[in-house]
Formats: sequence, structure tokens, C-alpha cells
Amino acid sequence: MTRIFSGIQPSGELHIGNYLGAVQNWVKLQEAHECFFCIVDYHAITQDYDAGSLESRTLEMAIGLLAAGIDPERSVLFVQSHVSEHTELAWLLTTITPLGELERMTQFKDKSQRQESVLAGLLNYPVLQAADVLLYKADTVPVGEDQVQHVELIREIARKWNARYGAGFFPEPAAKVGKARRIIGLDGEAKMSKSLGNTIGILDPPDRIWELLRPAKTDPARVTRNDPGDPEKCNLYSLHQYFSPPPTVDDVARKCRTAGWGCLDCKRVLANNITAAFAPFRERARELKAHPDRVREILKTGAERARAVATDTMRDVRERMGFLPADLALPVRD
Repeated sequence: MTRIFSGIQPSGELHIGNYLGAVQNWVKLQEAHECFFCIVDYHAITQDYDAGSLESRTLEMAIGLLAAGIDPERSVLFVQSHVSEHTELAWLLTTITPLGELERMTQFKDKSQRQESVLAGLLNYPVLQAADVLLYKADTVPVGEDQVQHVELIREIARKWNARYGAGFFPEPAAKVGKARRIIGLDGEAKMSKSLGNTIGILDPPDRIWELLRPAKTDPARVTRNDPGDPEKCNLYSLHQYFSPPPTVDDVARKCRTAGWGCLDCKRVLANNITAAFAPFRERARELKAHPDRVREILKTGAERARAVATDTMRDVRERMGFLPADLALPVRD
């Protein structure tokens, strides 16, 4: 059976960019694959963050994933920092990863340009990603198209380690890019991101969804109600394709091109369809929020299952790299 690994940062409540770009695919994958899904809190601290809210944001993310359909009976759902082998393997992989490979990562170049002093954690972020995946010997990594370069680096790191310490030990995982490759935010410009404030949460109530959609950017050609537009230039039309039935999508396109309705009419239909699509999620989330200890227990059990695999991997890694086994180490005497 194919083994899947994928992670998501604890940004709090899931938004539709997370859902369409990753989580929707995860839910389908768990039906036929062995899946490890990780809330990657170590990755979240590579840039400035609020330490006081990290715990609550991690729990909110777990609730969102469970509400969206991640089944802890079929998948291993856990928090990265609960399995210490992630950071141990990351250090070992750092020793064989060329600096140049890390510096050429597109995301590193983009983010480092915005920082006066670039922290080593940002540079080494992809090595920790490699450790996350290789620790479980995953065959496949579901990612957005902006992460494909990172999976290629994971494959390169696996090759380097295997060549030096044990041929074929780590598989070279393949990137699996979902149908929703890049979800643009409500500003119509940047990728949907909570930090940019251009998202809709999957657990947002109906009035909040409408509040967010109402000012959202549409085709700039539609200045007035009577101006025809081009649905292919309207970001909200792309969202209709995910949340509205095909006849509605066709009707939206026709009315846009002919100025058959205004953008507010289009937005209202989209708001109603998004509201309906996530209604079961909101109901499940309400139940989970009422029983937070149940969520913590799911994460604890997931970490135990993940640690069982990680422990075996690290035992073999240490042996191949020549470390003295801990059970053979003698106490140091004065």
C-alpha cells in the first residue's frame, strides 16, 4: 500500500485555500492509502509568530482537519513536535545537504528578500520537510505546485543519504499535485493566505461568508451593472467551479458575459453554495469544540502511532551512520 505523508502549519482555522489545495485531496487519499497527516508546528516557528496562541491555533487546525473529514481511524493525525525524531533526523540530513541547494529554493529567495536578517531556520526549512517525509519512508507527498521544488530536494537528499549510508533505504517520494493547484485570495491577486486576510474560513458562519465575499475583487471590466465581463478574468468564477453545480457555473458565465446580472448577484449565489458545502463541517466542528479533550486524545494517539514508525526508522538510520547504540553506552565515571 502506498504511504502518504503531508503536513500543514497550525495557522488556526482552515480556510478554503487549505481545503481546496490540500485537505480535500487528503480526505480522498485516506480511503485507499496509508496516510500520515502532520500539523507542522516546528515549521511555523521559522518566522515571527505569537507563542501565546500557538497551542490554540494547533488545536483549531486539528478541529478543522477532523471536521473536514480526516478520519483518525484510517489516518495518522499528529503534531510534529510530539515526535522528537523529526528534529533528530533533520539534523542528520543537514550534514549531507549542500548549502547551494537550500539557497536556490524559490520560497527561501522570496521570503529572505523581505527580511533584514535571514534566520537559519528559514534556510533549513526544506531539510526539516525532508525529515518529515523520509522519517515515515513515504512514497508520495500531496503538495501544491509551489512545493514541487521542495519534493525534488527531498528526493535529492534521499539519494545522497542512500549513496553514502545504505542503498535503497529511503524511498524517493513523488509529488502528487491536486486538481486545485493555486487558489487565489479574495483580493484577486495573491495566493489565499490567512496572513494576507484574503481568505474564507471553512467554519465561518453564513453572515461572515457574505461579509467577506461582498467586497471581493471581480473582473475589473465590470465597472457598472450594465458592463459585460469575462468570467475567466474573475477570481470568483473560479470559486464557483469548486462550489457550484455545473448548470450554475454555466449560468454564471453566461450572465457575466451578457451583463445579465450584477457582481453582487453572482457573489450571493456563491456565498449560498459555500455555506451549504461546509454546513456538515460546521456541525462536526461544534461537537469537537465542545469536547476538546477528545481532540487532544486523538492527537496523542496519532503521535504514538507515528512514533512507533519513527523509532524504527531512526534506529536503522543511527546504525547505518555508525553511532554507538544507546543501550551499549557506558556511564561516564569521574
